[in-house]
Amino acid sequence: QVQLVESGGGLVQAGGSLRLSCAASGRTFSTYALGWFRQAPGKEREFVAGITGSGSTTLYADSVKGRFTISRDNDKNTVYLQMTSLKPEDTARYYCAVRRVYYSRIYSNPHDYDDWGAGTQVTVSS
Repeated sequence: QVQLVESGGGLVQAGGSLRLSCAASGRTFSTYALGWFRQAPGKEREFVAGITGSGSTTLYADSVKGRFTISRDNDKNTVYLQMTSLKPEDTARYYCAVRRVYYSRIYSNPHDYDDWGAGTQVTVSS
């Protein structure tokens, strides 16, 4: 099992920026794809962005494309989500998740991920 801890959430005005971090345990971190998901009250958990183990491939939901950037630092066992031009509809709890399959591609279905962090809250005011 991989332990994941998210940080960096908070309250920001519309148009602002935040950078989320997801710190992971495990020696094989660099071989696993990771994803960022979010869930707003009363809504299903939705895919935001994903990145392969090497970091060479990324995938974004249409709703965040061009505004969010996912990256990773395998030396630090950390994945980041840089969020810019934030909108009130981005308000949600953000989770990172790992797919414990070596050299996997990115999946957008949360059921394809094995381990999850507790999440970090992002609130965007209008």
